[in-house]
Amino acid sequence: IMNKLYVGNLSPSVTVEDLKELFEKRKLPVAEQVFLKSGYAFVDFSDQNSAIQVLDALDGKCETVHGQVIVIDYSVPKNLRSRKIQIRNIPPHLQWEVLDGLLAQYGTVENVEQVNTDTETAVVNVTYSTKEEAKEAIEKLSEHQFEDYCFKVSYIMDLDAAPAAQTPRSRRGGRSSRDQGTPQPGPSGCYGGLRSRPQDFPLRMLVPTQFVGAIIGKEGLTIKNVTKQTQSKVDIHRKENAGAAEKPISIHSTPEGCSAACRMILEIMHKEANETKTTEDIPLKILAHNCLVGRLIGKEGRNLKKIEEDTGTRITISSFLDITICNQERTIVVKGSLDNCCRAEKEVTKKLREYFTNCSLFDQQAPEQEVVYLFIPTQAVGALIGKKGQHIKQLAHIAAASIKIAPAEGPDMPTRKVIITGTAEAQFKAQGQIYRKLKEDNFFSPKEEVKLETHIKVPSSAAGRVIGKGGKTVTELQNLTSAEVIVPRDQTPDENDEVFVKISGHFFASQVCANTIHHYGKYPEAKMSKLKTNVSVYQ
Repeated sequence: IMNKLYVGNLSPSVTVEDLKELFEKRKLPVAEQVFLKSGYAFVDFSDQNSAIQVLDALDGKCETVHGQVIVIDYSVPKNLRSRKIQIRNIPPHLQWEVLDGLLAQYGTVENVEQVNTDTETAVVNVTYSTKEEAKEAIEKLSEHQFEDYCFKVSYIMDLDAAPAAQTPRSRRGGRSSRDQGTPQPGPSGCYGGLRSRPQDFPLRMLVPTQFVGAIIGKEGLTIKNVTKQTQSKVDIHRKENAGAAEKPISIHSTPEGCSAACRMILEIMHKEANETKTTEDIPLKILAHNCLVGRLIGKEGRNLKKIEEDTGTRITISSFLDITICNQERTIVVKGSLDNCCRAEKEVTKKLREYFTNCSLFDQQAPEQEVVYLFIPTQAVGALIGKKGQHIKQLAHIAAASIKIAPAEGPDMPTRKVIITGTAEAQFKAQGQIYRKLKEDNFFSPKEEVKLETHIKVPSSAAGRVIGKGGKTVTELQNLTSAEVIVPRDQTPDENDEVFVKISGHFFASQVCANTIHHYGKYPEAKMSKLKTNVSVYQ
């Protein structure tokens, strides 16, 4: 259904051979059939992946045939342009929750399904509840700029829109196809933003940009050799973070295949460094989702220390404060000889796989629920709720949290209380989306950082520990995070023997404070020195 393209704005003198030559010059898939008319053509490919490669290469690239700028899109009959659209050229590192939030701005999304392609950017098919919503999304998302990426949006076949006699209308409701069958990895090859578990656990590496050419090799022969020998699928995200000193690589294979591919890539980099007389050390850098890193470190760093001792390496991990809403991966840096780094990679990824498989965040035990009170500007309430409450519903769905806006406490109150109930992960997602919404809708000036007040509850017995002797602990916490932390004195504990702690600051400062304070509530022996290096939103 999705392998036929429409090519328009052709000169009457264009021939079938001209079109085939255009595809051949760009090393694009060969068209199986070309139906040429006066001024336009229909081009059939063997599969959807081939059609997407052609769209990715030519759409909006001003390719000319006989002096004409061609127009290219899917060939979709007008009566089947209804509720379904396809979005291409999505940044490979864009998390699902960010994309879901963007899509929800234009209506109720019934289904989002990732398309497996050979392109470096991600492609998704989206089904809206009405054709009007799909039309608005097409208009608003076309040419939507996200960082250095410009979305490409097209209608795709909506068989539900066909007359009943031709195609039975599929039954609405129930679970979407995103939650059925074999789940797929997210746009970055990482699992962080997905609601269901992916088929494999990719090994993600960071490599210096200067070595990317050597890893790919002339005409791609080197990387083809790596994939062939290790039976792996290796994606080098060259377009990610233009100008960055390092580029991510995703390796999909068995654990043995991932490790073999990792070794070969390290060997290529070491060889290139020797030939170019590069004097800098080349450590192994592994990317891992933040929710797994705390477990990898272990209590008092024991897990990491054991791997270091067993493999003769030195391992450090990037700060929690370096992650963003769009990218929740942290970098595990392994230093040592090539052989020892490879031994450490096996141990590190073995642990990460185990934690990922057994992690209660994903699907096993029911994690502890937290209640957080977030105060937003009163004038932002309508934007957060959205038309007919659709935005706040979609946000709650994305974060898997309960989000309610409390009634106004008075006619002239500058803020309104938002009550968020959910796991630590759900809190992180929900609050992050709210901060982003306020920034995007200009409730804060472009140069002004979004700072909100948050209230959390802690056991009354923990309040003194949070303050510390002479206020030392709370002062150190404020210095560490740049947030303001107030533990009101002389509070009367509620029926659960809990009291409020007030936090004011930007998103990550508030998150670090809240989770550090929760940590103090659970672990009386906790010390600030340990929390400085081992604070994690999901612990």
